[in-house]
Amino acid sequence: MRLRSLRKLEEMELLKEQDELMRERAALEDLLGSDALQWKTIAGELRAVQKAFGKDAPGGARRTGFAEAGEVEEVPMEAMIEREPITVICSKMGWIRAMKGHLATDAEVKFRDGDEGRFAFHAETTDRILLAGSNGRFFTLLGANLPGGRGMGEPVRLMVDLPNEAEIVDLIVYRPGEKFIVASTAGEGFLVPADEVVAQTRAGKQVMNLADKVRMAICKPVSGDHVAIVSKNRKLLAFPLEELPEMTRGKGVRLQKYNLARGRQGVLELDGGLSDLTTFEKARGLSWAMPNGHTRTEDMGDWIAKRAGVGKAPPHGFPRDNRF
Repeated sequence: MRLRSLRKLEEMELLKEQDELMRERAALEDLLGSDALQWKTIAGELRAVQKAFGKDAPGGARRTGFAEAGEVEEVPMEAMIEREPITVICSKMGWIRAMKGHLATDAEVKFRDGDEGRFAFHAETTDRILLAGSNGRFFTLLGANLPGGRGMGEPVRLMVDLPNEAEIVDLIVYRPGEKFIVASTAGEGFLVPADEVVAQTRAGKQVMNLADKVRMAICKPVSGDHVAIVSKNRKLLAFPLEELPEMTRGKGVRLQKYNLARGRQGVLELDGGLSDLTTFEKARGLSWAMPNGHTRTEDMGDWIAKRAGVGKAPPHGFPRDNRF
């Protein structure tokens, strides 16, 4: 084919494309100039989309369905921690640490100058440890998060928001289903389930409501059917555990009555106040340690009375510090 003929074919293709573009231009100008034509075009496009992707089209049917979401099992944090035995040690100044293994609780341990041991008990890294504060709040520590035993430990107040003016009443390993008996210095208290005092934040959980100048003094696991309480003025009272209400938060009821007496500068003060409290099995009697290393058990029948009584002098041989 001659070169001239090839150029003629190229010219024809260009002229054809020009005619198509001119027709498209004219159609777009007509579309822009007519609202009716625009809506007609839109309707046609919608029908085309429905035909291609509608419910009756091969590719238009829904490919996923609806169903009830299944329950996802919550995995506790303890399940991700390797279970190892530890010995928790806390000093009087509130420095806490965890020694590896179950050491003797009376083993010699070093403390900071001017400090000494107060709490020592066995636990595991997966355990939650409940801290009861004298301000009526409970805090929760995880055994795996406690500092190691190589140093002197760390202040527990860096781990929970325990105020400086509040003291540590007790440290207890959390056991589901257990119950605690809590009591204030004013001789008021109640029972609280251990499950209700577990705190999820470092701010803790308020459990005991306290009046001005009153502190929570006792928090002990319940292990008996009777309560024994002794006051600072050496009055011992015992009563059935069933007389105490079970609460999740509150002030509690009166456990022992303390008379008012005029103290220094003529100010009325409680004659006594709570010294110690414990629970015991009535059938077995109340036991306490003697100075000679022996343990004495006393039948508490003569001291059992109604709750909120004054009580009477404890039996011969009861500790002089009024502690069980």
